[in-house]
Amino acid sequence: MMNRRHFLAAGLGTLAAPAIAQTANAPQADTAPAAPELWTPDPIMPRVIRLATPMNPGEIHVDPATFSLLWTLPGNRAIRYAVGIGRGDLYESGEFFVGAKKEWPSWTPTPEMIERNPREYKQWEDGMPGGPNNPLGARALYLFVPGRGDSFLRIHGTNAPRTIGSAVSNGCVRLVNPHVQHLYEQVPLNTRVVLGAKA
Repeated sequence: MMNRRHFLAAGLGTLAAPAIAQTANAPQADTAPAAPELWTPDPIMPRVIRLATPMNPGEIHVDPATFSLLWTLPGNRAIRYAVGIGRGDLYESGEFFVGAKKEWPSWTPTPEMIERNPREYKQWEDGMPGGPNNPLGARALYLFVPGRGDSFLRIHGTNAPRTIGSAVSNGCVRLVNPHVQHLYEQVPLNTRVVLGAKA
């Protein structure tokens, strides 16, 4: 089991974004939020990293090229989470804000999802209750666009760790459940979210 000190002392993983430099000195235990105390495969463990390019604290930035989500912290640092993203042209880059947050959210596939894959999604057109088997996992951050409202994009959990680090979703950004729970506790409503453009 990974303990808190091990998490904070861990270096930047091999999937680090180009704009991120490895932390020269690991932060002390009282300078960053606690890590999830649940085991996940080491390559996708969150890392506290130092940013090579300054970013405002309290924002979420997703780099699709490296399957990274950054939660920016004061002092030019961030927590880097490994994520899965939307496949093909279902990934939508742009600037959003967190318009809603839900624990163990229910899920309803969009009409477009049902049209693309009726065999899998038609049965849930009236919604699936929240729970361990729900595709949105333990927590979800709902991404909104000013003047447009709900984008129907989410940053959410998944109980399928094997999908992290790949482009497989219907457009949303996914983290394993322990990590999305950790992120969820830190992110307030109206947080700015930037989904970076694919190369």
